[in-house]
Parts: sequence; structure tokens; C-alpha cells
Amino acid sequence: MKDLAHRFESNPILLPRDITPSEKSLQVIYLLNPGVFRFKGKTWLLVRVAENIAQKEGFVFFPTMNASGKLEIAAVALNDPELIATDARVMNYRGLDYLTTISHLRLLSSNDGINFTEEEGYPGIFGMGELERFGIEDCRVVKIDETFYLTYTAVSPSGVGVGLRTTKDWKNFSLPVMILPPHNKDCALFEEKIDGKFFALHRPSSKEIGGNFIWLCDSVDGESWGNHKCIVKTRPGMWDSARVGAGAAPIRTEKGWLAIYHGADQSQRYCLGAFLLDLDNPAIVLGRTIDPIMVPTEPYELSGFFGRVVFTNGHVVNGDKLTIYYGAADEFICAAVFSIAEILDATLATR
Repeated sequence: MKDLAHRFESNPILLPRDITPSEKSLQVIYLLNPGVFRFKGKTWLLVRVAENIAQKEGFVFFPTMNASGKLEIAAVALNDPELIATDARVMNYRGLDYLTTISHLRLLSSNDGINFTEEEGYPGIFGMGELERFGIEDCRVVKIDETFYLTYTAVSPSGVGVGLRTTKDWKNFSLPVMILPPHNKDCALFEEKIDGKFFALHRPSSKEIGGNFIWLCDSVDGESWGNHKCIVKTRPGMWDSARVGAGAAPIRTEKGWLAIYHGADQSQRYCLGAFLLDLDNPAIVLGRTIDPIMVPTEPYELSGFFGRVVFTNGHVVNGDKLTIYYGAADEFICAAVFSIAEILDATLATR
């Protein structure tokens, strides 16, 4: 299946070995799904860095942050009868779920949008408090007025919710607030207010009824959210039949708010698609792509920590040029260029 992506020739642009571990005792296992923004004339990535200690044969290690913010690592034998180890990313031990890595966010900048390095004075962003004990993941970034808003997945033994922090200089941050409680993730704020309100896409989930659908909500202050409405659902028999989730901030165009999203099928293949929302009332869906705009086809997208995955929550807009930075195979950071006009045409093809 042909897609609309023009991938960077230098992909992957970041590998796990390119990032220094946050502690000497740790190793970087994989890199995922960067938030993206422009700041001081440069392109910046807020990369999710997943770490653990070196593995030991016959054991699995569960890293967590304790109440004082210190890293603790528990070792469990793989033959322990109370261990359920059917997924390399999430395991169950004695009735509780644990992640096999702990994630934080790392800032890297670039003058050309291709070669990224860490800058001195811009430290990593780590989980804080009881609701972020298992780390923070997959941050979306949007600038509204002079403030950057960071919405991310906050993981703890109590579940997976949406955390919010703000900053103006990327050195000083507000204290984290959980704006959407478990189970919720994939939260992307709109890049501007509508009728004086913040708007956001998000994805609540239920194992018993419903599904992994994209919802819309709004807020007066950016912390208390309401008016929730389900706007995009999975489609049986299609590439997004199992789950859907928002990418980065929807893009304002003359035809509406263009939102890039990810979808997965029953075989856990993750692709990218798009849908279009009304400019004045984003609860109205104007169109949606039938086929994906990006499909995992390259070796670095097909094989990695979790293969057959392209997943984005960050991009840069320059006229018709849309540069999407994405996680490939849950291990590498890559980038591709799209035409916004081409995506819009595909989104509105069924009208």
C-alpha cells in the first residue's frame, strides 16, 4: 500500500545509543514518539526515553519511582508462577501491572530539523509524585500565547492518565496536574482557543464496553475539562479497527482543523491517518481518510522493540509542508514530510 510520506533519507535520525542514560546504572532501551515545537529559532524534540538496568538471564526487572522520587528496581524470576509475562512492555505480578521500562522526556534541538543534540541547561523532565511513579510518556506540545502546554501520559500503579505541565522557557515548569484521570491518554490540545476556550482531543478507554475512541473536550482554564464528546471511532475490518488515538495539535487550515491520528488493527500494526473538524465547532467531523497516509514499510519501522509501528505526536508546519516526527517500531525516532493539501484531499475524498 503506497502512502503519502516522503521519509528522511537519514532515517532513523535518533537511535537509543545516541542518548546518554539518566543514571550510570541504567541503559536506554528504546526511544519513542517525540513532542515537537519551535523555540529560539530551532526545532526541538521532547523525546520519550525508556530505560532499565541491564537484563540478567532468568529475571525481569520492574523500575519505579518511590514517594521521594528515587528510582527503585524490583527483580522477579521469569519462572515465578505469579508472573504473567505475555507482553514485553507490560507484565503482571501478583495481580498488579508493571512496566518493564521507566520513561522520562529528554530535550534535543536542531538548526536544520535533521541533526538533533542535547543542549546544556535544558535537563530531562521526569515523573513526579504518586501519579507518575511508573514514568511519563508520549508528550504533546502546543504554544498558546506565550505559554507552552505539555500534555503527556502519566503512569502509576493506579492507572494511566493525562498529566499537564506548562513552561515559558523550558527550564522552569509548573507542578504536574492530572487533567484527565485513568484510563486516558493521547491528549492533544488545539493550537489556539475557540470562543475563549481551550479544546483538546483525548482517548478514554474501557475494557468492558465501548472502545479505544477519540473524544473532544473543552476547558476555560486548561485544567478543568468537560463537554466530552466521542467524535472518531474504530472501523471494523479496516486498518484502524482496534484502536485510534490523536497525534499532535490539530492544524488550522482554510477547510477546517486537520488532525493526524494513529490507528491499529487486530494484528497490532500501527498506521497514520487524518480527519478534519469544523473550525467553529470542532465536534463536527467533516471528513476522514479511508486509507492510511503512512504505513510501516521500511526496515526500521517493521523491526524493533515492537515492530510494524509508526506513531506520532509531534510535527512542524511550514506552509503546505508538514514535517512529522514519529516513533518507528517503538525504538527509533524518524521523520517524514507530507503535503497538507494532499492530506486534505485524501480526508475529503469521500464527501
